[in-house]
Amino acid sequence: MLSSSYDDGICYVETMNLDGETNLKLKQSLEVTSGLQADSSFQNFKTIIKCEDPNASLYTFVGTMEYEDQEYPLSPQQLLLRDSKLRNTDYIYGVVVFTGHDTKVMQNAMNPPSKRSKIEVKMDKLIYLLLFSLVVVSSIGSVVFGILSSDDLQDGKVKRWYLKPDDSSIYYDPRRAAVAAILHFLTAIMLYSYFIPISLYVSIEIVKVLQSIFINQDIQMYHEESNKPARARTSNLNEELGQVATILSDKTGTLTCNSMEFIKCSIAGTAYGHGFTEVERAIARRKGSLLIENEQSKENHEQAKPAIKGYNFDDARIINGNWVYEPRSDIIQMFFRLLAICHTAIPEVDEETGKISYEAESPDEAAFVIAARELGFEFYQRTQTSISIHELDPVSCKHVEKSYKLLNVLEFNSSRKRMSVVVQDDEGKLLLLSKGADSVMFERLGKGGRGFENKTKEQMLEYADAGLRTLVLAYRRLDEEEYKSFNKRFMAATNSVTTDRDEKIEEAADSIERNLILLGATAVEDKLQNGVPECIDKLAQAGIKIWVLTGDKMETAINIGFACSLLRQGMKQIIITLDGPEIIHLEKDGNKEAIAKVSRDSVLYQINEGKKLLSSSNTESFALVIDGRSLAYALEDDAKNLFLQLAVGCASVICCRSSPKQKALVTRLVKAGSGKVTLAIGDGANDVGMLQEADIGVGISGAEGMQAVMASDIAISQFRFLERLLLVHGHWCYRRISLMICYFFYKNLTFGLTLFLYEAYSSFSGQPAYDDWYMSLYNVIFTSLPAIALGVFDQDVSARFCLKFPMLYQEGVQNLLFSWLQILSWLFSGVCNGVMIFFFCTSALQHRAFRKGGEAVGLEVLGATMYTCVIWVVNCQMALSISYFTLIQHMFIWGGIALWYLFLLAYGAITPTLSTSAFMVFVEGLASAPSYWIITLFVVIATLLPFFIYLAIQMRFFPMHHNMIQWMRFDGHADDPEYCQVVRQRSVRPTTVGVSARVDATVSQLARKVHDVVHSPP
Repeated sequence: MLSSSYDDGICYVETMNLDGETNLKLKQSLEVTSGLQADSSFQNFKTIIKCEDPNASLYTFVGTMEYEDQEYPLSPQQLLLRDSKLRNTDYIYGVVVFTGHDTKVMQNAMNPPSKRSKIEVKMDKLIYLLLFSLVVVSSIGSVVFGILSSDDLQDGKVKRWYLKPDDSSIYYDPRRAAVAAILHFLTAIMLYSYFIPISLYVSIEIVKVLQSIFINQDIQMYHEESNKPARARTSNLNEELGQVATILSDKTGTLTCNSMEFIKCSIAGTAYGHGFTEVERAIARRKGSLLIENEQSKENHEQAKPAIKGYNFDDARIINGNWVYEPRSDIIQMFFRLLAICHTAIPEVDEETGKISYEAESPDEAAFVIAARELGFEFYQRTQTSISIHELDPVSCKHVEKSYKLLNVLEFNSSRKRMSVVVQDDEGKLLLLSKGADSVMFERLGKGGRGFENKTKEQMLEYADAGLRTLVLAYRRLDEEEYKSFNKRFMAATNSVTTDRDEKIEEAADSIERNLILLGATAVEDKLQNGVPECIDKLAQAGIKIWVLTGDKMETAINIGFACSLLRQGMKQIIITLDGPEIIHLEKDGNKEAIAKVSRDSVLYQINEGKKLLSSSNTESFALVIDGRSLAYALEDDAKNLFLQLAVGCASVICCRSSPKQKALVTRLVKAGSGKVTLAIGDGANDVGMLQEADIGVGISGAEGMQAVMASDIAISQFRFLERLLLVHGHWCYRRISLMICYFFYKNLTFGLTLFLYEAYSSFSGQPAYDDWYMSLYNVIFTSLPAIALGVFDQDVSARFCLKFPMLYQEGVQNLLFSWLQILSWLFSGVCNGVMIFFFCTSALQHRAFRKGGEAVGLEVLGATMYTCVIWVVNCQMALSISYFTLIQHMFIWGGIALWYLFLLAYGAITPTLSTSAFMVFVEGLASAPSYWIITLFVVIATLLPFFIYLAIQMRFFPMHHNMIQWMRFDGHADDPEYCQVVRQRSVRPTTVGVSARVDATVSQLARKVHDVVHSPP
């Protein structure tokens, strides 16, 4: 940027599509070009810009501009990135540096991958296994058939002449046994194809579409304010929702509303403000406190009071001008005056209503200005050199206009962690007003400015525990000489064109930000979306790890971590950053190779130190916080595995200042390194790469456009809906799909094995045991509908218990229901059932009179009897496997069996030219024979009895999580705290983050204190 519509060359941009932030960012051109305000100014404009190569880093830029024979340093402050939007600025003039794929946003773009669930991939492997088995079985049958055919000649005659079709010259020809064996192999491949459940793929697609409809129609995931339901944009990944091990979340607009609220403050050692944060509400609910009820009654009492965005402060001692009656009203006046002056916000006046709104660089800065306005210090005008406010006069109790000359602005940055302004009031007095983090502000207090330091620190700890973001406010009066000395030094540093310009500015600012007088501290809530702490708590109890990947500064990200209970007091933080003095010194020299080497070594050292700290303690919880610059080196090939090991060992991981590409790379690292299912959730265009890279991408349809939603697999409108999406729908879908696939393989193996055994029984003659229509309709009508009903309606436990016992979700994370052991057990059951059905039926019917005339059983009777037993067994097996019966399931299971008998009647009534051997087989052959009904009953009971006994023993003596909950519900102990605690103790690992962990840690600390007091010597 060369210049803008503002005289000093500033402009405001919105970077929502880049970092998710909706607050405006201030950019400023070089002073030497800020005067170029018209098109004609560029008629003879010539400059040479030298800059770094195209790269993906959004927050760095190194370059120089040669203009009028002088070189000027360029920084990110002059760079306007593609996909950012110009706001509150009429126009700008600029020079294009990068275009097309060289731009930083395109450098961060990634190609969308094709996604398939892990269960589908495993199912494919199982299909390959069965296909291989089919080839092996067919080969064995063909070899045996060839051997038998070659031995079929006896004295020049064919012994098995009855097997050879009339119109065949090769098949069953003992003189050409090899050719006959090859032809038999092709016959066997077609005959045994029922081992492969081809209809499974169609059934799964039907089930997944219906599951997606249930997700879309869930009223519990409908957001009334925005009129947006949940929407499954793809049905391929439903079962993956039940196997998520790691959630990678954006912060702004995802965990938070990107809306700060001024809620409490500490002034002169006195705490003001009675509001409650989301964290406090969650802790109160956990403890069963009356906090919620009291707050609701107060809210009902004040329903007429309109809500003010950014302001949620309530204290009768301060509001409505009552602060003038407080003992330290002079300090209170200076406190709110500082809030009204020390900022870079711009006021905007609505011409119709006259109301003033503010455009600020950050939401918390806007919240401070709004709070000052509501409490009697209204900021209403800003020029390049002055700030004007309407201030409540404590003497007259009337608002008076006051104007302060703005002399210097000492801007906030991540290393300074504070902001200050130097102003001159209408009496000519010079004031330094400063606000910043407690880590840098308390050390800058003068001896006479620490009067209530200890009380302020105590109250700030309480605020931090409640998830509030705190800033310390302080000031000092300046004399003329001191200011002149500082201003001379500061202006010289500002106008410097050397590489250490920023260092000189910081040294000049640091020299005057000393001997401050403490006023107090602010506490703002980075307004979390409703239910975020409770949702994170439930997800943590379910054993899901949560990473936060954000473009925010480290301090902001840590504060949000506390607010949403990812971090808590007492949790050790492992912070990896590149703000060390050695690296800062190298950056002044500008040696890129040396900077890269030292930075890489520093990150590796910090990661190894973190791993040592992690291994030194088995009882403490750790949180990993890493900034974007360090993350770039941590993601390199030689460090990424170490970084992943460290991160996996920590309870929480927060990646700050992450670019969109870094978010995607971290997601890829976690997905590939852990081998578990990852879910990414975000709401902005800067989250698209992360959503596409994760196994499941969840887009939040919030205020930052629809780009994240369009790139996502599932769209929801609030983060809290993730709890129900995963713990309820995810668990159900995983269980349903897993059981459905296993059942499909089981029923096809049972059916196919009877065909193979009959083949062996008939010397591999190629004669099928069943009529062609029987075989064709087996998967289409008689057994597929119950499996589809299982995949759509089955529930091991209700939604209420899924949410009450989150550890149930670990069945999916550990893949207990679709492990190879589980799959092989179903296949083994299919083999056993097929063998038992065949041998029971053949043994019972062979060489015995079946009718009154003494006729023996023919193939048509044996085939129909075996088929009847197969239909009964596989459908009753389904009935034993179902946990939750609905009318539809009853209709499909028992209706499928009834449909078989109706089909026998209808098919047998058709002319023999069409029904062939099945003509009247049921009416004349089966129904009238008592042995048919006795054999069916005996075979079904004998075949299913082992499975029934196994289920009974497993549920009673070796119960899984859902079995325990089912028994507890059956016994009527679902609401008994003791029984519930027993089930919760089966959790996979102790919960280390979330509201529950915060409460447990507090209880443990109190218990230790009581123990120390009791056992301490008198």
